[in-house]
This record gives sequence, structure tokens and C-alpha cells, in this order.
Amino acid sequence: MRRTTQRTLLMLALIAAATLVVWLLVRAPGAGTAERDSAQVPSRSVTATSGGDGAQRHTATNEPDDSATDPVSGLPWVAESALPPEARDTLALIEAGGPFPYPRNDNQTFFNREGLLPREGRGYYREFTVETPGSDDRGPRRIITGAGGEKYWTADHYDSFSRIREGR
Repeated sequence: MRRTTQRTLLMLALIAAATLVVWLLVRAPGAGTAERDSAQVPSRSVTATSGGDGAQRHTATNEPDDSATDPVSGLPWVAESALPPEARDTLALIEAGGPFPYPRNDNQTFFNREGLLPREGRGYYREFTVETPGSDDRGPRRIITGAGGEKYWTADHYDSFSRIREGR
């Protein structure tokens, strides 16, 4: 009987430890990427500040240059005019505050689990569907917005992103 009790306590301890590890991983997505993210941010054009939630904010101190890469995110630029018409329609809906075609999915938190966007606190990013002609579901195309006003485009359901350069 005593041996059964010891095994039960050991199993409970292992389950508790595994639960703690999972909780820590979920609570801090992208942990360990701070060094990589800071290496991509040139100090001459970016100011980093810490918000009240402890998340680092990256603010450009000058207008984006004409380079092919956004100095803040390290992602390629894409001109708004180069996006498909459905993406430009979605940008107009975002600007107007909706209504969005998928209200249960659009304007919801994007968690950046892939870690391809700059690391920010929970709730910083919002997700919006871009209609895909011929698709019988939401399709793979999205626009992600940041609380700082930045916008990102993905045509392949988060496998890659480009920073949208608006007004061009």
C-alpha cells in the first residue's frame, strides 16, 4: 500500500511539473528572442521604450527610407498599391472600423506565435481577413495591425510577412 502511495505522489509531482512548464511556455511566447530582435533594430532610426505592460515598443524616429527592408521589423516593405485589391479593401475597412466580413475572427488578437513580427506584449497585434477569390473559406491572406499603427501583410497564412508601406 505504501509503495502505491509513493507512486501516486510521484505521478502527481510529474504532472504538476509538466503543467508548470506548459504554463510558462504559453505565458511567454517568443521567449529567448529578445537578443535576435534587438540585433535587427538599428539604433540610428529606432527608439525603444518600455510600455506599462513591460513590452518593448519600437518607434521610428524618421520617415521610412526607400530601402527594401523596414528597419524596425527587418521585414521587406510592400507598397500598399502593390497589394491585391481585396487587401486594399480590408485596409479601408480597418480605417473605417468595420464592419468586417468575419466578425468572429476579424479584429481579434493575433498572438505572433510564429515570432516573425517584432516581439510585443499580448494584445498588441490584431488580425484581419483578406478575401481570397475562389476560396470557400477565409483563405490564407491576412493583414495584421500593431497598436503603434504599423500594418503587415501575409499571403501565406503567417509563413511570411511584409510591412505595408501605406500611401505608396
